Amino acid sequence: MLKDPSAPRERLAPWLKKRLPLGDATREVKELVADLDLHTVCQSARCPNQNECWSKKAATFMILGDLCTRTCRFCTVPKGKPLPPDADEPEKVAEAARRMGLRHVVVTSVDRDDLDDQGAGHFVATIEALRRALPAAAIEVLTPDFRGEPACIDAVADARPHIFNHNTETVPALYARVRPGARFERSLALLARVKERQPSVFTKSGLMLGLGETDDDLKSTLRALREARVDILTLGQYLRPTEAQLPVERFVPPEEFEAWGRFGRELGFLSVASGPFVRSSYNAAEVYAAIGSATGAGA
Repeated sequence: MLKDPSAPRERLAPWLKKRLPLGDATREVKELVADLDLHTVCQSARCPNQNECWSKKAATFMILGDLCTRTCRFCTVPKGKPLPPDADEPEKVAEAARRMGLRHVVVTSVDRDDLDDQGAGHFVATIEALRRALPAAAIEVLTPDFRGEPACIDAVADARPHIFNHNTETVPALYARVRPGARFERSLALLARVKERQPSVFTKSGLMLGLGETDDDLKSTLRALREARVDILTLGQYLRPTEAQLPVERFVPPEEFEAWGRFGRELGFLSVASGPFVRSSYNAAEVYAAIGSATGAGA
């Protein structure tokens, strides 16, 4: 695994070693993102899968700048006072996706509590730009909680992305330590509202394991997500990006991830990705395609 010189020297479990892919595609994606003055969560969040995904010409675009108004204690995205949204950014994202030949586009953002609409209008504009540029592509958005504002949630839901993702990140008992400024109930209500308003839009959520959650905590959280009619679940290992973030409480073995994946499927999630390196956007196209296998129809 590529070593980050600023990361703490934690001894990783043996199953958390992976080979770096070779090739020029990673460089090409990096140059394209820089050329269009875009941001990716792959870079800002120091994702361990960045090289693997970029070697396949896959990336998760991060709109609304690279400064976040929240202080989640697991995240390396810079905090501060953001600049006004770039009005050209939706078209830039669409152009990048077109050049990369993407058939599944994932768009996320920083939290923008400073904006009246929490950035919802920018998500809508980006969805519309992507639909014009790549009418056959699946569009997946990974949104913040919009402070639970119904009008903001509805605006993005009514733009009808194929997948509306909002991560609960961890179990409710850990929110005060892991996600200050967020509330599990608010995130759950967002997911339920999207599904109620747009039943044909697939909803998705993900959690990080290894932050101190108990088995009972996790079981009740997954049940709550299914009661909110969430369709797609992702479970991955929390890895401490730098010493400024929370330490890892436990490295969860692959066989436990497999067991949690089975539990999720038994609960009725249409698609489940569960493994140490799984992230909410990791292999997003394959996770979406698995819905077709689960339902006997194309996704």
